[in-house]
Amino acid sequence: MPIWYDPLGLALGVALDRLLADPQSPAHPVAVFGRGAARLEQALYADGKAPGVLHVAVCVGGAATLGVLAGRAASRSRVLRTSLTALTTWAVLGGTTLAREGAYMADALQHDDLERARARLPHLCGRDPSRLEAPELARATVESLAENTSDAVVAPLFWGAVAGVPGMLAYRAINTLDAMIGHRSPRYERFGWAAARLDDVANYVPARLTGVLTVLTAPDPGRARAILRRDGHRHPSPNAGRCEAAFGGGLGVTLGGKNVYGGRVEERPTMGDGPPPGVEDIPRAVRLTRAVSLAAAGVAVVTAAGMARMKASGVAGMAGVAAGVAGVAGLAASAWLRTRAATASRP
Repeated sequence: MPIWYDPLGLALGVALDRLLADPQSPAHPVAVFGRGAARLEQALYADGKAPGVLHVAVCVGGAATLGVLAGRAASRSRVLRTSLTALTTWAVLGGTTLAREGAYMADALQHDDLERARARLPHLCGRDPSRLEAPELARATVESLAENTSDAVVAPLFWGAVAGVPGMLAYRAINTLDAMIGHRSPRYERFGWAAARLDDVANYVPARLTGVLTVLTAPDPGRARAILRRDGHRHPSPNAGRCEAAFGGGLGVTLGGKNVYGGRVEERPTMGDGPPPGVEDIPRAVRLTRAVSLAAAGVAVVTAAGMARMKASGVAGMAGVAAGVAGVAGLAASAWLRTRAATASRP
């Protein structure tokens, strides 16, 4: 079977991300995928859900197939398997870059350089920074660090641990498509529907794992747990609220409020009991991001080692692996649907 579980490769990939971060290069695999997805969009685009479903199926299916084929090619060499896992892990992770972006925003705001901070914010999130002052920029940064800790670190490691290289490539394809076409706009309201919904499903378990790891590593674990339980469901996203609520509680700040996305205003529910985050809270959020990332790496390596032992046990073990992966996917999908239904029924 071309899917393997390589804890050493995952650990080396995490180390590579810590050492090399995420080079801003047009040759980076994610950038190459994005250009290919954009070209396919030009060929398939129509204002409907069906073309969007086809677009997502081709892009995500292609990424997963590439992972399977690469696994088959490297299946006879332990060195090749570990090297491929390490390089894939490095390519899909964004934890070090995320922390550096947070540190950059903190430095700009600490020096009262609003123009530099406004110009940099799009590296973290999609809201319009043109009229944001220091408090709004600080809140946007902390919220983005919370959500992207799940998207850029915990989720790819989770899928790498339970589905190997194909899982990591498929997840990164899903998340990249969501960033490209999964937002609400006249062009993507229907065409981007499949990308946005699939991203919700793929991140359901990782977002909740991020919440748990945040509670375990936060400066105030008790408050992080309480705010996660009380406010995590209040966010319009079925996933982002779990991360933001845990970060807000753990840091003793309140997140949420008015956000502007390309002229569209959204009033987000608040999460937390403290004051809004200030510039001084950004370095604290960066440290929490790094702590959660390290904990996620440990969980992923241990999980991958367990999956590898199951696979080595033979046919029965592989049946257990397949059932476990299917169970996780099914649980994520069913729980997400229940959450969506509950959210829709709230006044």
